[in-house]
Amino acid sequence: MLILKNASILQFYPSKFESGLDIIIDGGLIKEIGPNVALKYIDFKDSKIIDLNGKIIIPGLVCAHTHCYSILSRGMKVELGPNPDFITILKNLWWKLDRAVAKEILYYSALISAIEAIFSGTTALIDHHASPNCISNSLSIIGDAFEEVGLRGVLTYEITCRNNGIKEAQEGLEENIDFINRIKNKNQTLLTGAIGGHASFTLSDDALKIIGNALQDTETGFHVHVAEDFYDVAYTHHYYGLNIMRRFDNFGLINNKAIFAHGVHLTDEDVNIINQHDAFLIHNARSNMNNAVGYNCGLSKVNNVALGTDGIGFNMFEEVKFAYFKAAEFHSNIGVNILKYLSSGSAILERYFKMPFGKIEKGYTADLTILNYLAPTSITEGNLLGHLIFGMSAKDVNSVIINGKLVLEDGELNKNLTEIYSNAKREAKKLWDKIKELD
Repeated sequence: MLILKNASILQFYPSKFESGLDIIIDGGLIKEIGPNVALKYIDFKDSKIIDLNGKIIIPGLVCAHTHCYSILSRGMKVELGPNPDFITILKNLWWKLDRAVAKEILYYSALISAIEAIFSGTTALIDHHASPNCISNSLSIIGDAFEEVGLRGVLTYEITCRNNGIKEAQEGLEENIDFINRIKNKNQTLLTGAIGGHASFTLSDDALKIIGNALQDTETGFHVHVAEDFYDVAYTHHYYGLNIMRRFDNFGLINNKAIFAHGVHLTDEDVNIINQHDAFLIHNARSNMNNAVGYNCGLSKVNNVALGTDGIGFNMFEEVKFAYFKAAEFHSNIGVNILKYLSSGSAILERYFKMPFGKIEKGYTADLTILNYLAPTSITEGNLLGHLIFGMSAKDVNSVIINGKLVLEDGELNKNLTEIYSNAKREAKKLWDKIKELD
């Protein structure tokens, strides 16, 4: 049992701020909350008591779309040639990088990702993985790294036909299904899986058909890039005569667990289909800016929007700021919804884990982030957004609790970080050298 005394509880959506509360955590869940309730439990055997002295607790942050395999590209010195458009960037960089990923490279990519997520106060990553030359067991490698540090994850392999046609798509599908079954057999509480896909323009009708069948069998969701660049839209129109969501819907790929990343160039029909199925669109503000793919001013038309990083780290404090300021630049009204967007990742977790997430209330999963944030002005339910955007940051993260376990305490992670990061640098060099060898 974990007993947190004298906490200030901040919940982003619906907005709520309360001080002077004790939180009792037991069996991965919040057992009780209230003033001085710790007195009822302090004599319990094996209980750990922490006096927070008014520190702020927020629900654990969720990164709803990311790519752990990309983290070892940070600072990469590889001559990639001119990249005048998004498709060229994919071909010259990311599709070379994912082909260069091997088992050890993948393990340290996932381990560093999990560590950096926790230090940023992010308690769950919804990862979208690709490694065409290392497909089999790749999701278990990522899962093992997550488990090593106690991070929660929804993992999926990115099915595609871009390298080896339907054979490659079938191999990717088998990895997704195998991982989902392995997790079920382990009765795992930290990890679960989805069925992944790259994008409409690299998935044939045959590939979509087998994905649709798998979604019915596994009762999970489809996690895929959608209309990130207009090329995806134009390609789908040219070869299939359909909007992307209509094409996916025709194959039964959309349900209330579906996760659609980016959606910069969605049509009104696309948005209506997403809403009809109660599916999720993931806004990745920094990635969209970095790749110059445009901005979706119609995000507020989508019922379920969450925030992701698309592999640009796992710091959701940064991501929410960029999303807010980008909206302001375009005079978009999503700024008023930004707290909801930040919280919507928890709604995805609820559908995948079938447990309550995202609130600091009795019966909810104990995924929590404790902050050292010193507010120079009062915090109220009406000004939480101002404190989040103009004050709070990942440097304020003090401790992190995932599934009721303290994985980061007073800024300390119980791991040999020097050794881990040294090994990661070794694997990064291997990755960079392999990329140089690829055509």
